[in-house]
Amino acid sequence: MARPTVSTSHSPGSAQRTTGPATPAEARDAARTFLSALVPRPSRENAENVVLVVSELVTNAVRHAGGAIALRFAADRSTLHVSVRDPSPDPPRERPPDLTGYEGGFGWPLVRHLARSVSVIPCVDGGKDVCVALPR
Repeated sequence: MARPTVSTSHSPGSAQRTTGPATPAEARDAARTFLSALVPRPSRENAENVVLVVSELVTNAVRHAGGAIALRFAADRSTLHVSVRDPSPDPPRERPPDLTGYEGGFGWPLVRHLARSVSVIPCVDGGKDVCVALPR
């Protein structure tokens, strides 16, 4: 895993962190570490939602887009920001959920439901950033 970069701005409750997770489990651990360092901490429900969204985004990057190149976290007084960069230029797409439990299809709708906003930003290197804002 890439070495994390952490910086804290001068405004209270604001922080940033970038890491490169190899697996969804590492991404969840990075999210928990970032959230536990915030003052004030997000509510338990909001923290759990961030961990779930991070897991879904990184899982999707690994399964459908060639892996997660970077995972970025940021927070301000009211919002938690998560960004996952992957090497594929293709935007995420919704597909019918597999009710048998084998093929997925639940992650992208779940991310969009939990988030205040979701954006997909193409990168000059051909990849993309999937950026999500959630309540703090």
